[in-house]
Amino acid sequence: MSLGNRFLFLNGVVSHAAAPPPATTVLEAHPGAYTTTRTHRNCSEILFWDRHLQRLTNSFKLLLRSNPKFLFEMPENNKCLLELSNRAITWDSKIRCLIDNSMRKATPFVLNERESGEEVAITILVSGNSENLSCLEDGFDERRVSDVLDVHVHVGAYVSPVFGVGGYGAHLAVVGRGRDLANAKYSEWVRLRKSLEKLRPPSVTELLLSNDGDHILEGCLTNFFVVCRKEKDDVIDNSEQNGLPTSSSFEVQTTPLGDGVLPGVIRQVIREICLKFGIPFREIAPSWSQRELWTEAFITNSLRLIQHVETIQIPGTWKHVESKTWEEVTWVEKQFEDVPGRITSIIQRNVMEQAGVEAFPVVSFEDG
Repeated sequence: MSLGNRFLFLNGVVSHAAAPPPATTVLEAHPGAYTTTRTHRNCSEILFWDRHLQRLTNSFKLLLRSNPKFLFEMPENNKCLLELSNRAITWDSKIRCLIDNSMRKATPFVLNERESGEEVAITILVSGNSENLSCLEDGFDERRVSDVLDVHVHVGAYVSPVFGVGGYGAHLAVVGRGRDLANAKYSEWVRLRKSLEKLRPPSVTELLLSNDGDHILEGCLTNFFVVCRKEKDDVIDNSEQNGLPTSSSFEVQTTPLGDGVLPGVIRQVIREICLKFGIPFREIAPSWSQRELWTEAFITNSLRLIQHVETIQIPGTWKHVESKTWEEVTWVEKQFEDVPGRITSIIQRNVMEQAGVEAFPVVSFEDG
């Protein structure tokens, strides 16, 4: 498996297309709830697998209740779809079983094709099968519910950047409004976020979202955090206890879920780490107007884990920004010094330790 190779499986059956498309193309082609993670330690472990499956199931259930068109390509008033969404179904176990079955078939194939030392990114998409939904027309039978779902597994080679190495820092730009149904991770967003690309300056590696041009919600692909001094003249204490900061003059800030951000897997891990080790942590949308108090910033997702931020830029005026291109915008920039920051590095180290604790052995699928 060379770095350019990808594999795509539908319900455990490998696609024999000469060149399977990138994961984003698969997501754009099918509605559904999805999640993406990667392997670790020479493809022997999958990072935070159980958390990913729980978030994927939660996304599916939320979409089915509130917006089933993001799962099935059919009108929301379809009789069978209404029947499906109104029934109390044990989705957690059914979806987990379908994914496990697909992974047991896909994993040996991928491990046989990959090169030694190569890690892979894994995207799981649970999509509605509209054709099979008609099986419920003659009476509801929960034993047949699994037939109305398709599981797409996309696997591609992944090279993980080394944290803290020069050139790895993120360059961010705030460009558009927050997502609808932000509490679910669904494939339609992959298509919708393309409309923001015209506002991406050439050097920017991730786009941030804000509803008012001040309070930053999240990135298109990431959750967003800042390390913020509590007062303008505060100096963050460099003393440590057990390798962790002891100062109360700062706090880690990230937007609360209720404001409309994705419940990212790594976001939750960081929240737990901060609470466990006494790192000051507050769920509040970081405010651009208070950026002078920001000493560090980082973004998170399940491929990058944690990536420190080098620069953030935002339009000088928020009015009608979504109708413009990046060349038509006057940008205001904040630059971070001494990156990656000390607090970011401490959190990153603890995230990696937790990843080891929660590692899911790939051999579990081979033995299955």
